[in-house]
Amino acid sequence: MKSYQIADLQRLTGINVHTIRMWERRYGLITPHRTQTNIRYYDDEQVKKLLNVSTLLHHGMKISRIAELSDTQLNSHIRDLGKVAEGDVICTGFINNLTASMLSFDEQAFEKSLSAAIVRFGLYEAMLRVFYPFMRNAGLMWVSNEAMPVQEHFASAVIRRKLIAAIDGLPISSRKSKTFLLFLPSEEWHETGLLFADYIIRSNGYKTIYLGQNVPIDNLLQIIEQVNPTHFLTFYITPQKADKVQAEVSLLAKNNKHSQILISGADAILQSIKKAKNVSFLTSPQDLIGFLKR
Repeated sequence: MKSYQIADLQRLTGINVHTIRMWERRYGLITPHRTQTNIRYYDDEQVKKLLNVSTLLHHGMKISRIAELSDTQLNSHIRDLGKVAEGDVICTGFINNLTASMLSFDEQAFEKSLSAAIVRFGLYEAMLRVFYPFMRNAGLMWVSNEAMPVQEHFASAVIRRKLIAAIDGLPISSRKSKTFLLFLPSEEWHETGLLFADYIIRSNGYKTIYLGQNVPIDNLLQIIEQVNPTHFLTFYITPQKADKVQAEVSLLAKNNKHSQILISGADAILQSIKKAKNVSFLTSPQDLIGFLKR
């Protein structure tokens, strides 16, 4: 069983520590476990319950009413929300539902939330408004030890299948002015962002050459003359030595002075990179869309 401190609950649910403790005392909403030394901690089921409570609060239900619900009734209300809500409120609900499903490895519930978000918003908007924020939060949970890597991998695998199916359904590119070479550098395996970038670029009619995960830079340099890309796009997410990342970026920029190198990933890694004239950072999917419009 994964254990969480009360500060973890605040980061995961957006409900502050003082409020959680007040709800425990006033409503008995959740009851913390205790270690042998009397330290409070919480489990996955309690995190899921607070995520559901947070979702209902965003939809306007009073905490006094929520506290009266049994777990079965609470789950029933969560299932019914997708039929009525709209805008940012429903996005928060989808994100919370995905997080709860990820923590318990509930693939059926995870798929249901994914499909409901896609039906409501379409894949593109669902990725921007639901999946991208969710995966960013999941990555932060992993880094801060609030989720096991395998939980994030479980979620990524399901989203990855959706993206690959959507990419396969796109027409062959018709715009020849830009060619994007997409890859992940050596020792980098987090492919969801790269797949979403591939979907964005292809859906805007541009050609992509998709190389996928764990591509050594020296191997990449060997094929550049053959494919002649106008843009490179890559992600640095997994913690790596700053000098290794800098050496790779500098080598790529130096050998491709007439191409634009687009880099996204963890803020800490991006901040360690000294940019060349032909290197730009992408901090969001909207930044990539901006490059496509130039």
